[in-house]
Amino acid sequence: MSTQAMTLETHDETVKDGIVLIDFWADWCGPCKQFAPVFEQASNTHEDITFTKVDTEEQQQLAARYGITSIPTLVAYRDGIPVFGQPGALPGPALEQLIEQVRALDMDQVKEQYAQALAAEQAKQQAQQAPQRQGVRAGTDPAAF
Repeated sequence: MSTQAMTLETHDETVKDGIVLIDFWADWCGPCKQFAPVFEQASNTHEDITFTKVDTEEQQQLAARYGITSIPTLVAYRDGIPVFGQPGALPGPALEQLIEQVRALDMDQVKEQYAQALAAEQAKQQAQQAPQRQGVRAGTDPAAF
């Protein structure tokens, strides 16, 4: 299976099932050009994995969504959960090792950890918003000081 282009519009549907590898790249990037044949070869070897490429020049919103500041950056998903993300071009053996590690994940454990991380992030955001809400009330209630 060869690689496919990913866009902001196709992202969510693409990453929801199975193993998905995303290569963030740009045409002007030398290391990206070095990594491209390694990524393409792996896509031909592992036909059960979805290999996608995101051109950071054409898909700036998607690159920003991931906070991409260095390319190439490789991101791996399994069953809709991001399980790996790292900038830098990987040599073929390292990419193969990563693929085997993603395959070997205990997804029940990963899903539990992911749910905990999401809950902790939501609690953190709510805690950050609470002082702002209290500040508004405190400003109008002299007894709050």
